[in-house]
Amino acid sequence: MRIVVVSAGLSVPSSTRLLGDRLASAAVAAAGADPADVRVIELRDLAVEIAHTFTNGFPGPALSEAFDAVSGADGLIVVTPVFSASYSGLFKSFFDALSVSDPEALTGTPVLIAATGGTARHSLVLDHALRPLFSYLKAVVVPTGVYAASEDWGAEGLNARIGRAAAELAALTGVTPPAAADAVPRQVPKKDSFQDVTPFAERLAALRPGG
Repeated sequence: MRIVVVSAGLSVPSSTRLLGDRLASAAVAAAGADPADVRVIELRDLAVEIAHTFTNGFPGPALSEAFDAVSGADGLIVVTPVFSASYSGLFKSFFDALSVSDPEALTGTPVLIAATGGTARHSLVLDHALRPLFSYLKAVVVPTGVYAASEDWGAEGLNARIGRAAAELAALTGVTPPAAADAVPRQVPKKDSFQDVTPFAERLAALRPGG
């Protein structure tokens, strides 16, 4: 299984890259794959070539290689920092350039969406920005997205979301071992309190004298 991580983090070290690495490690574990099959693409290293793509009409060598890696991935993990309540411009520009180069590059590709930000208030970026973008690119977006705010690092809950999302990604690639698939938590439906209804006539009869 070939997993490609696209990280739009700008700083070194980057929490965005850290989240991508943790998601990739969890996906490898869930799939029972070889860690050597993970490729990380740092968009900050491709920023100049991405900009040139829009002015000269074709990608440079490094960007072209990144496009090939993304389009050939069995599973894709995309992570962006949040800017102005949405994905970063660098992140969007990369996928814009990819879709111009090959409109079908992500068709049918399982994609795990993730984002980092300073506050949990931006967590909806997963559903109002990232999910629609990759649905438009005809990718198959895993049900669970992962958002990590500053306070999430080291806090309870982040590891569980990472594990669940990674297991879903591995399952969509078709290589999840049965044990890993069974480890994905499943929601137990709550009993409907209105399911067992006593007919009104029966209730009325119980109120009558001798009823």
